[in-house]
Amino acid sequence: MSKPEPLTAAQIQALLDASPFNTFLGLTVVSADPEKQEVTIRSPMRAEFERRPGSKQWHGGVIASLIDTVGDFAVGMMVGRGLPTVNFRVDYLKPAVDTALVAVSRVRRAGKSVGVADVDVFDEKGALLAIGRGTYSTLESK
Repeated sequence: MSKPEPLTAAQIQALLDASPFNTFLGLTVVSADPEKQEVTIRSPMRAEFERRPGSKQWHGGVIASLIDTVGDFAVGMMVGRGLPTVNFRVDYLKPAVDTALVAVSRVRRAGKSVGVADVDVFDEKGALLAIGRGTYSTLESK
């Protein structure tokens, strides 16, 4: 069995745009580098993402969704398709306030049955706000 061609940034963006949820998050692919096995995606702040109305502080659930999605597409880039999540975790390091978020995911493993990616979430100034790790099923569905 031959190894699949990695997804391009444009292909990842098309898959993101096909999902109403990802469209609501406003996800934009900044870069997709199969050599580094790294994907960077940006999400703008919206009032609907606030922890409390008027706070401009991101709700942790939205950050978790960003981590899961960016981790998924980093591994998915390497196997040529979107993948189901098996498990993921998040550590919040500091509040995200009045900023877009930039998530950088690095593939740690893209095996026959499981893929693992680490995700760092930054504010627009480059401060690290949260880290996460996702595990995704790479098995072909039949």
